[in-house]
Amino acid sequence: MLYVALLIGIVLIVSTTKLTEAYKLSSNWELLGHIAAALVIIIVGKLEVSYINQIYGGNIELGYLTIPITLLFLVSFTNVMNIKKVQSSTLLLLSCISLICFSLSAYIIDISFVEIMGICASLIIILILIYGYFSGKMFAGRTLTNSIGFIIAVLSVSLIKMSIVMIYIPIFTLALPLTIYNFIQNKTTSGHSLASSSLIAILFGLLIFIAPSYILWYLIVGFTITLIIMQFSSKYRFI
Repeated sequence: MLYVALLIGIVLIVSTTKLTEAYKLSSNWELLGHIAAALVIIIVGKLEVSYINQIYGGNIELGYLTIPITLLFLVSFTNVMNIKKVQSSTLLLLSCISLICFSLSAYIIDISFVEIMGICASLIIILILIYGYFSGKMFAGRTLTNSIGFIIAVLSVSLIKMSIVMIYIPIFTLALPLTIYNFIQNKTTSGHSLASSSLIAILFGLLIFIAPSYILWYLIVGFTITLIIMQFSSKYRFI
């Protein structure tokens, strides 16, 4: 049912994004579409994060917070690529790197849904990039980025359900590289920005397969604290 729920969710994402753009509606309507798609995943797909497993053993049951937290994860990760309304399609390379990390991780821990969808989404993105290169259409609209973001969100929650440490993948192979790209793109060329952010995504992606879980958890906590501190400075604020 998760495959069906994902398909329904993508249709909702595409429909609400297209309608919002066509009728120039408030972005709140687009957000409602994201929430509706996320609820489909939770209710129809039966995908939810009902507990958080601690790296040193034991679980923290979420209870009544299960649906709100799962919803927060899904909506947040869906919007991780929506930094701009229109952006270069070459940035899809970062999402492709992230999806490959999802697939490899899923292969190791034997989650076929994530493995299959990660591979399929990666191949689609590669085809889009090839088409964009030869056609000269090198821009990705919100419909595409929302759809890819939604797929990444579902795959993220599927892995986070197994281990909270898996939140490392969308943060360090997509969110952080995207942030770095947008932070340095005005200081250098677009090509250099993409190369730098892609290299960071690859390096952090490799780290998940060689570093112990507690190291990854320290990185997650450290990044979160740094992110919060940066918001107090107008110079370094990016949210």
